[in-house]
Amino acid sequence: MLSLEGNQTRSDFIVHKLDSISAHLFGYVASFSKTSNRNFSKPMKIFRSLTLIINYKTFLLTGLAVVSTYACYEMGLTAQFPDMLIGIAIVFPVVFSIGSAYTRRETALQRFSDFKGHAIAIYFAARDWTNKDNDLAARAKTLIHEMLSTMKDMFKTSNQSEWDISEKKIYAMFSKLSSLVVEFKQQGVQSGEISRVNQYVSKMIIAFDSMRIIHRYRTPITLRAYSRVFIYAFPVIYAPYFASTFKDFSRELVYVMPVMYSFILVSLDNIQDQLENPFDEVGEDDIVIEAEETSRLLS
Repeated sequence: MLSLEGNQTRSDFIVHKLDSISAHLFGYVASFSKTSNRNFSKPMKIFRSLTLIINYKTFLLTGLAVVSTYACYEMGLTAQFPDMLIGIAIVFPVVFSIGSAYTRRETALQRFSDFKGHAIAIYFAARDWTNKDNDLAARAKTLIHEMLSTMKDMFKTSNQSEWDISEKKIYAMFSKLSSLVVEFKQQGVQSGEISRVNQYVSKMIIAFDSMRIIHRYRTPITLRAYSRVFIYAFPVIYAPYFASTFKDFSRELVYVMPVMYSFILVSLDNIQDQLENPFDEVGEDDIVIEAEETSRLLS
């Protein structure tokens, strides 16, 4: 399997990669524009945000909607379908998935804050509670930087073997961090204070495991598959309905309805995709693990 999820299909992985490549491409364009002319940074940021919502799927579905509607009109296939069916069959499941993915992101943010906060507290304890003639603070800082860097690479990879290697490294670093706390006793730190710092290590492990589980277990795969089936089938299924509305619009506006419906539904699906993995740093709402910045703050 190419993905970390045991039940994620190969097609989902390919779609995610295409979206990731597209987002990174426009990200490079925005970055270049920012360095060359700051006056264009804000427009390019807006442009990049739009590219995360409007991608190849948008043009594919809207094109299919136009072609299907035209074909049904030429063949005289018309029907009056209820608009409520779109809300029940497509919009509600997609919006539910977006809400679920956003809740996972917020939970991941809280767990990352717990991890980072307790890691910094351990560094301050090593720096301020022990004698000055030791390297405990420097070693704690190095371990925290290595853990954040490894965690960043681990959550961004889609290769199972790389994930396993990174996961083992992080737990090995937790072991080193626990051993470092034990050395506090040699520096005259009281056992009660050492116990408190050990609790910080324990809370870091719990926070990391929560983020690992959030990364591995996504929103219900069956609900996402159900939504995608209806979104991709929508232009064909509803083509007779759109064809029946031709008499209600002027000639220049006959394709507004199929294009607008397709655009809205695909955009909602793209928003859900961007929120699905809060650690891949593709979407603008993703969590960025900044190891270098954290190291600079520890002094």
